[in-house]
Amino acid sequence: MRILVLGGTSFVGRAIVERALVGGADVTLFPRGQTNPELFPGAARRVGDRASGNYSSLRSGGEWDAVVDVSGYVPRHVQQSADSLRDGVGRYLFISTIMVHDVAGDHEGRLVWNEDAPRLPPLRDTERLTRETYGPLKVACEDEVFARFGARATVVRPGIVAGPHDPSDRFTWWVRRAARGGRVVLPGRPVQPVQVVDVQDLAALVWQLLVDDRPGAFNAVGPAEPTTLAGLIEACALAADADVDIVPVSARADTPQLPLVEASVAGQRLFRLSATRARECGLPATPLVTTAAKVLAWDRRRGETPLTQGLTPEQEAELLSR
Repeated sequence: MRILVLGGTSFVGRAIVERALVGGADVTLFPRGQTNPELFPGAARRVGDRASGNYSSLRSGGEWDAVVDVSGYVPRHVQQSADSLRDGVGRYLFISTIMVHDVAGDHEGRLVWNEDAPRLPPLRDTERLTRETYGPLKVACEDEVFARFGARATVVRPGIVAGPHDPSDRFTWWVRRAARGGRVVLPGRPVQPVQVVDVQDLAALVWQLLVDDRPGAFNAVGPAEPTTLAGLIEACALAADADVDIVPVSARADTPQLPLVEASVAGQRLFRLSATRARECGLPATPLVTTAAKVLAWDRRRGETPLTQGLTPEQEAELLSR
């Protein structure tokens, strides 16, 4: 199988490329050449820049059985990549997000959301990525993919993705904090649902969808067994062989935001998505404690560099003192 990956050297794309190479695929990367340029020396490269619309390396010709679009965030990205590829591609698999789902309304009391749940209105008049625009922009991207490729279109909607090389620090912070043990402050509800998918599970699903040439949309969320914030912290502690005592505290206006803690009802509904369709089509079910152990080992190998998320020890001590 000849695969073109738009991106492929950071986190999710990196895992997808690794899985495709293990599967024997002939992989071509379309990176900017700035992130981890030493990765995958055996893979062909067509360097470009989606931000500036530089697709000249793709217009020089080439045919692929499938394209995996990891780096499309605004509809222009999909439009320009499709125009550049023309008829040189079979299936177009787009990495979207669960944030496309419109979970703010009640929608007939729906408790579990599948791929047919309502989406947000598409957004096309801005390219500014914020928490508010991210989902609607991805909806517009999905619409472009389905409109241009029809039965050759596949959309994968990951939830919170965790694993080695994660630049977001959302899951890594909890792994590192639980590994220290002791009293862990939680300015949120311990029973709040939370969904985290292992990046290698996500990559395995993408690979299987390509192998099966399968169209449609798929929610890629995990773990297989529903869990809560308290369950996630305990799984991270188990991976580190640490003992933790979870201390819930009331959040105030000045309380720092913790990753994966959602104050709004709508935000918590995003952790109630169904992965049934994806599991039937090849999404594995790595236990959360296994994912945590992999992240812990990777974080320690890299020297536990400073994180962009979470509380400092001083902030946590102040919250505990309340």
